[in-house]
Amino acid sequence: MVTKEELAPHVEDVARALGKDRVLKEGIDVEKELREYLETYRVLDIATAKRSVVRKHGGNPAELRVSSGPPRKLSELQVNEPSVDFVVRVLTVNPKEVEVDGEKKKIHYGIIADETASKTYTAWMEEVPFKKGDVIRVRSAYTKDWNGEPQINFGNRTTFEKVSDELVPAAAAGRFGEERVLKVRDFKDGENNVTVEARILTIERREVPVGDAVKTVFSGLLADETGRAQFTMWHEFPIKPGDAVRIQGAYIKCWKGIPRLTFDERSKVERLEHSTLPGLKELERGHVTTIEEIAARGGAAAVTIRGIIIDVKPGSGVVLRCPECRRVIQKGVCRVHGAVKGKPDLRIKAAIDDGTGALIAVLNRELTERVTGRAMEDYMKVLTELASPDAVRADIMEKVIARPMELTGNVTSDEYGLMLVATSARMLEVDVQAEARAMLEKLEVD
Repeated sequence: MVTKEELAPHVEDVARALGKDRVLKEGIDVEKELREYLETYRVLDIATAKRSVVRKHGGNPAELRVSSGPPRKLSELQVNEPSVDFVVRVLTVNPKEVEVDGEKKKIHYGIIADETASKTYTAWMEEVPFKKGDVIRVRSAYTKDWNGEPQINFGNRTTFEKVSDELVPAAAAGRFGEERVLKVRDFKDGENNVTVEARILTIERREVPVGDAVKTVFSGLLADETGRAQFTMWHEFPIKPGDAVRIQGAYIKCWKGIPRLTFDERSKVERLEHSTLPGLKELERGHVTTIEEIAARGGAAAVTIRGIIIDVKPGSGVVLRCPECRRVIQKGVCRVHGAVKGKPDLRIKAAIDDGTGALIAVLNRELTERVTGRAMEDYMKVLTELASPDAVRADIMEKVIARPMELTGNVTSDEYGLMLVATSARMLEVDVQAEARAMLEKLEVD
């Protein structure tokens, strides 16, 4: 039998959903009706009982707020759960602007943690009633599927209550779960307590505003024999490019599919005097990755791919950019700054296929001039003489379509697929004999 204390929050929830004034006026005994459904009719669970009582009195079950189960640990959450409760410490809170149904909307995102795991969250609200460091009880959150992992969402049914810090001590939220020893290619969003051995390729110092203060942060690239990744370091550890290091107690966040290793003063960073990691020069060159592997990871930093250009998309060629924000403008209008005098630029947006998958690659003016062998001034003359942007695009297509190319850059992912913004690009000369030998050797092995 459910105790009175266990039933109390659900009685309150049903009364609120029906309207407390109405419950009093009509003398609705919510507790009695809930017990009838649970103990006489033996419905499946308290959630079914609550919905039944609300429907019986003509209410909307969607107005119910309190989840019907005990608080969960973050490590227990599964994808696509409609309503979950938990107590967590807020590690980060970040505002973000998104476009929903053509309208801009401010939301928040960040990381929460308990003693079992950390998870990313999205709060679909302009203001949030919590801040970094708060310990909060969350009711009626829900989860979605993000690359097979539960991503937590706070919607209009979610409620928050600030509770004692002792429920999730800061130390427990910062170091929890089993240590995860990972290679760079295995980085995934939400991983916590990560240990990795890698070599520092680049490092840059920046000053960033954090609340009312300015904080020093370091960012760059690191790599092992499996790939390269971005990192953010919120503490000045004595490391430099070329160092082989072991980083313990880090965590991983993703932006548009690109994983980023983050660590701070609570982490341990050790320089390795003797390491089996490849040397700096070898790691700087990188190695060729397949598009299939990148798609499986959801994105990647500083990867190199090789494939065939199969299409040059509209919007390639000479474009006009806003002098303020460098967005491409249409008919002299920037979507942010209105009517502006555009500055000419040159680019290629191409579809490239490597046999395992395809993505869109974007080449800037410098790379476009390099792979086509023609300067932007040449294309400006074509544009002036023929008065047709398609003529420029046709010329580019003639030079690159069906040709093999090697590209390096960051690959992001969104609802439109994978996009590589190239930092280097070069046409490849196909050695037919070498390709044939490689194919024969592969057939013999298979």
